[in-house]
Amino acid sequence: MKRYGPLLVLAALACVAQTGWNGGYPLPLPVPRLVKPPVIDGDLTDWKYYAFSDGVWDIFRVMHSPWYDPRVNRLTDHGNEPPTEDDLNSRYYMAWDDKYLYFGAEVHDNVNDVMQDRPPDQWYYRDAVCWFIEAPLHAQSRKFGQGDNAFCFVADARKPPYGAWWRHGSPEKTYIEEALPKTSGDYALRMDPWKTGKGDFILEARVEMASTLGKSDPDWRPPKIGDEYGLEIVHTDPDGAGYGAHLLIYGRGDDDATWGRVKPVGPIQPVERKKN
Repeated sequence: MKRYGPLLVLAALACVAQTGWNGGYPLPLPVPRLVKPPVIDGDLTDWKYYAFSDGVWDIFRVMHSPWYDPRVNRLTDHGNEPPTEDDLNSRYYMAWDDKYLYFGAEVHDNVNDVMQDRPPDQWYYRDAVCWFIEAPLHAQSRKFGQGDNAFCFVADARKPPYGAWWRHGSPEKTYIEEALPKTSGDYALRMDPWKTGKGDFILEARVEMASTLGKSDPDWRPPKIGDEYGLEIVHTDPDGAGYGAHLLIYGRGDDDATWGRVKPVGPIQPVERKKN
């Protein structure tokens, strides 16, 4: 067995500490640029193979992540429930171009719960997928404020006015809550796309950066390859239990210092499938 000197070991540990570590690979995560803008129609096949995705997330995978907190990352059991792995699991996708950030999710959920009588800004009481973005990335730790954004999409086929929600900070305020302006983005839902359950859905969305990220932080500029943003994904799954359950991915909550890091990279090619 090869032995390494203590200085080399310390150097390796320092490198990991500097770059961060997330689910077994170094940070920041690479988010590819799309050459061709996709059609926002609830079908991800025209761009998902050119986007960033790191596989299926469920409660068991989150449980082995460095940001796991069982008080927050949890599922609810109301009796007569399916196995835990069938309660909620999803793949998430991200990409960008000169104008938009693109988000996608392919979700398997045992129940579609969007009918709770709550104020419009309380997307977390409904089935929803939310991308938290800090742009540009700041060094200081804070709960939520300038440069922090949350783009939240409720899995409601009716697409109510609060179906696409934008929480953001500004130089003067924190937690500004408003529906995502129609001029700043759009989204599409496809319910029960695989005919395996009425709680399943595909979400596809795009958000214009200049009118959202640029409004949240005057330091924002159009993305360039090598920039860094902060990222957290929050997937809510209340199943009729009030505040209900969450999966937090790449972060620990509203403190943007706990969020993961992503960087815009150039276009990628799909995985090549070789003949035998």
